[in-house]
Amino acid sequence: MAVGFLARSRIVAPAGWSRWLVPPAALSVHLAIGQAYSWSVFKPALEKSLGINGTLSAIPFELGIVMLGVSAALFGTRVERNGPRWAMFVATCCFSSGFLVSALGVVTRQYWLVILGYGVIGGIGLGIGYISPVSTLIKWFPDRPGMATGIAIMGFGGGALIASPWSTQMLNAFGVTSAAAGQGTTGIAKAFLIHGLVYAVFMSMGWLLVRVPTEGWKPAGWDPSTVASRALVTTANVSARNAIRTPQFWFLWVVLCLNVTAGIGILEKAAPIYQDFFPAAASKAALASAAAGFVAILSLANMAGRFVWSATSDRIGRKNIYRCYLGFGALLYLAIVLTTNANKVVFLVCTLLIISFYGAGFATVPAYLRDLFGTFEVGAIHGRLLTAWSTAGVLGPLIVNAIADAQTRAGHTGPAKYILSFSIMIVLLVVGFVANELIRPVKSKFHEPPVLRQVAGVADRGRS
Repeated sequence: MAVGFLARSRIVAPAGWSRWLVPPAALSVHLAIGQAYSWSVFKPALEKSLGINGTLSAIPFELGIVMLGVSAALFGTRVERNGPRWAMFVATCCFSSGFLVSALGVVTRQYWLVILGYGVIGGIGLGIGYISPVSTLIKWFPDRPGMATGIAIMGFGGGALIASPWSTQMLNAFGVTSAAAGQGTTGIAKAFLIHGLVYAVFMSMGWLLVRVPTEGWKPAGWDPSTVASRALVTTANVSARNAIRTPQFWFLWVVLCLNVTAGIGILEKAAPIYQDFFPAAASKAALASAAAGFVAILSLANMAGRFVWSATSDRIGRKNIYRCYLGFGALLYLAIVLTTNANKVVFLVCTLLIISFYGAGFATVPAYLRDLFGTFEVGAIHGRLLTAWSTAGVLGPLIVNAIADAQTRAGHTGPAKYILSFSIMIVLLVVGFVANELIRPVKSKFHEPPVLRQVAGVADRGRS
């Protein structure tokens, strides 16, 4: 139980407090932890400084994503109980100190400290920092949960747009020494140190500003009965413990896992895919520049999709929007497979939409959970569901990279290396589409009884 300044009871919003102050608090955390998507900027410098290969330099990022899902699942209930200020403070401490430990690892040339710092400690900060702002926004915006979660998770997708050029400029300014040179402190250690300190200040704005609504609060003019009349939207509540016992949770786990798998397979290997599909260029430098531009617009699509499609789900419903992500996504992959590199415009449109659906899947799923299970422990349920992301973070790149490597060894070049893996993505999206169709309202036997109970440390005396 959080005490003192961090306690939930200390951050109950007074009458007249504007709920629109919560999105900036959420963004201050998500824009910071979204730095994870720009890890590739550090890879060349890390490899040169410590004399390691590309496989080893990817471990901190991969472990960080795994720890995101694991920590969100393990600490989700505690986040709900202790409140968002406690959770965002812990996330700030873990994420920032992860950079500081990594800086120490580079200075002492102990790579295991980089793995421990960024991958384990920082990964815990990723998980706790990811779910806490989202669950808080859902409580403040019951009338527009898709839009609210889209705002925060858009920040996570856009964090790399800030971190990538910022990190690049620091590495260029500080310089990077080679392990063979036998020199001590390197530029990347200084970059890690500054990241840790700056993100600590930036994320602190979030936990200092965040508030929770008073018991029984609802937006002015909002009638809950108009939302509850929609299919799959409940006025009841389900605990995290009961949620994982429902088929709805596991169907949604499959939906998220397969939607993420289909998107991250392209996102992780975007530049090589573009170069293999469209190798014609005036020079290698021009081709590399075009590929980098492709990666940049994919990042923008990833970020925009998190807000646009998630906000759209408030109007057409969560089940319908996932029908688009999965069904239309499968058709987009099919178009790429059929046209290969015959039409660059078709390729660009298809990949941009696929990545926008990838990002939107993250942003829409908290609202989907709220529809199915209520707001009682939605943050804890969301944390458990994020294990699907950890699984997909390994599965998607593994499918695309392993098959591309095998096809290369078999003598295939260009787009031919990806036809089989893209065809597999079509099948996975169809399976996800079927899982979405199987989702039905949660049975009443899983609902919390309408009696006096404790909700995350604050008495909830509302009766149904």
